[in-house]
Amino acid sequence: MRSIRIQVPEKARRIIDGLFEEGYEAYVVGGCVRDSILGRTPQDWDITTSARPEQVKALFPRTVDTGIQHGTVTVLLGGEGYEVTTYRIDGKYEDGRHPVDVTFTPSLEEDLKRRDFTVNAMAYNDRKGLVDIFGGLGDIRDKVIRCVGDPSERFGEDALRILRALRFSAQLGYDIEKNTMEAIRRLAPELKKISAERIQAELVKLLLSPHPERLQEVYDAGVTKVFLPEFDAMMETPQRHPHHCYSVGVHTLHVLSRVRSHRVLRLAALFHDVGKPLTMTCDDDGTTHFHGHAVKGAELTQDILRRLKFDNDTIGRVCRLIFYHDYGNNVRPDIRMVRRAVNRIGEDAFPCLFDLKRADIMAQSDYMRQEKLESLALWEELYRRISDEGQCVSLKTLAVTGADLIGIGMEQGKELGVMLKKLLELVLDDPELNHKDILLAKAQDMLFKG
Repeated sequence: MRSIRIQVPEKARRIIDGLFEEGYEAYVVGGCVRDSILGRTPQDWDITTSARPEQVKALFPRTVDTGIQHGTVTVLLGGEGYEVTTYRIDGKYEDGRHPVDVTFTPSLEEDLKRRDFTVNAMAYNDRKGLVDIFGGLGDIRDKVIRCVGDPSERFGEDALRILRALRFSAQLGYDIEKNTMEAIRRLAPELKKISAERIQAELVKLLLSPHPERLQEVYDAGVTKVFLPEFDAMMETPQRHPHHCYSVGVHTLHVLSRVRSHRVLRLAALFHDVGKPLTMTCDDDGTTHFHGHAVKGAELTQDILRRLKFDNDTIGRVCRLIFYHDYGNNVRPDIRMVRRAVNRIGEDAFPCLFDLKRADIMAQSDYMRQEKLESLALWEELYRRISDEGQCVSLKTLAVTGADLIGIGMEQGKELGVMLKKLLELVLDDPELNHKDILLAKAQDMLFKG
């Protein structure tokens, strides 16, 4: 194993060397080892050691007790923190997440044995090289996600590992080993014990991965049924229409794989057609229709994202994209129409709409595809012109403010807001009017006529 060489950061090496000099073992461990072997940049460098927490604290002048009951101390060096955790054996898991107690052990093997997947159960230091007791390196070469030991035990300890396995599969493009997958299918209902926040974090990582379409595997394993039954309904909803060639769910998977890795955009892609199962109607010949699905989808998405504890800003932007994802389809707009669309949808969300619409079109049948793409290209061209010219599309860049209106004699109150909106309407029609003197004259004229 010594042939594997990992470039450990200098400060992490100093911690490891300091522990060895005092007679203890120490290694970088887990995800940082996996990512280094894969040629990826690790986000964190975790260290595991035979030293007890109090021994670690005695060796380094600046430490934080981040999880000392479980053996973890954060060592601070030059403003950076490195988690140093004592080799341990976990006790019984009663909450599906945390062991009731831990037992410190002098054995690295015992510590690695408790970890979730073989690719995450490798350790390394420059003295010993790579320690790979459970075949993680082979599973990386074979592109396989496999539990350490008995998968039922690993998932029983923390049910979130079910979703983590599927997420790693999407991130790395790996298959899930047969016994591990069988345990996932059998134990999927255990995810009901897991908090919405933890499920949200794994779902977002999967969606932002290079293979978001592997949500199909999450569905096939019966996992979405536990935390996202709305997706199951999408997978089971057919689309029999000239514009479509897939079910709602499979179409959604194709859309996901075609939009860039952006949190709001991929969430919007996932839920853009979530309203279709609730709005489907059928003609006598079996043709399906989904009138009003965008409105229903925005409402349903708001409920789903709140259930999964997303923040209000994300919820707002995603729901606006869903509400308007069909807006202006097959229409040849003029620039005034585009300015009004930006105002209505919001400057923060509007640019994402082009990615979503293009992916939506490319995931449909080829019926009228060229016409749809030409219409979309015109929308983009006009939007770029608006943006390049700095045309006003919201109150934020309107040339007058409430204070300016008070300066010409208006009183504070809701009438100020009404007047600002009227002036914005004028500017949306004609951006050349967006000058303070012109708009104040218009306001005075409206006040006089009023």
